Amino acid sequence: MSDLIEELLAGKHRALARVISKIEDRGSGYRELVSQLHEHTGNATVVGITGSPGAGKSTLVDKMAETYRERGETVGVIAIDPSSPFSGGAVLGDRIRMASNVGDMDVFFRSMSARGTLGGLSTATTDAVKALDAFGKDRIIIETVGAGQNEVDIVGTADTVAVLVPPSSGDDVQMLKAGILEIGDVFIVNKADLDGADRTVQELKEMVHMRDASPLAGTAGHHGVETDAVGEQDEDDNGDDETWTPPIVETVAKTGEGVEPFLDTLVDHRAWLEASGELNAQRRDRYEEEIRRLLREGAGELIREEIERQGGLERYVDAIVAKETDPYAVTEELLAPLRESVRE
Repeated sequence: MSDLIEELLAGKHRALARVISKIEDRGSGYRELVSQLHEHTGNATVVGITGSPGAGKSTLVDKMAETYRERGETVGVIAIDPSSPFSGGAVLGDRIRMASNVGDMDVFFRSMSARGTLGGLSTATTDAVKALDAFGKDRIIIETVGAGQNEVDIVGTADTVAVLVPPSSGDDVQMLKAGILEIGDVFIVNKADLDGADRTVQELKEMVHMRDASPLAGTAGHHGVETDAVGEQDEDDNGDDETWTPPIVETVAKTGEGVEPFLDTLVDHRAWLEASGELNAQRRDRYEEEIRRLLREGAGELIREEIERQGGLERYVDAIVAKETDPYAVTEELLAPLRESVRE
């Protein structure tokens, strides 16, 4: 493990690939491996790209990576794909959709399975981001599944979340219902050369204003701050930025049009995060939630071991079917040893 970490920190891509494979497989020793990576993280900018299927996420990510490389920056891309119900692996071939950067060793691409996670991201994704960060990638891009209402987990991993909306798709209305509007730091109307793009931009502006007018404004957003008019930021008496208003950017990812202004917007958001102190607050929240998640995983594993020790669930299920007990009573019985141990 130590040799593998040393090779990763020395910039060897093969070691990076092996580390991410170990993380994704969740095999023996992966926790110690991720622990060793932690002290070397915190330098990369992590951007999440989400939106409905067909919005052009993969094409945009491809152009983003290409533009970053033209600027001399290194890039790591994690594309989250739906899980195979048979193998648990990713079922789509994202590498096919990333044609512009084939052969460039400074663009590291990895498809990862969502593994049935409702939010579209798995714990392995968060750990893989740490590996790319420790490796020294300047920019890390996460492309989510695009599962509509379940795309909110990206907030717990990315510094900036960009939401893609295709023109005249009706998805903007669905986003408001799904809560995706609240997580967006930047909104992108992709395929802006198509009819209906102007209308979609206007609808997004109206939706952001609706969010601002809500009694919950500033309480449910990505960073828990209020927003005002689209594309503008509030300043206090000292001229310091207090809030971030999600700008709406128009792109044609297929040709690369609008990608440069979009990347500049990401730089602006990063600068705001640092100046406002939100970056540190965001990371604290992220680590707190990560601890909670790992505790849930660890507790679940302890319970599974206890169930196996007692011979599995079959006899409990038989008793429930026979109306001799019920699921709540069974759960209490199985949790009792763990609860007693914790109290002691």
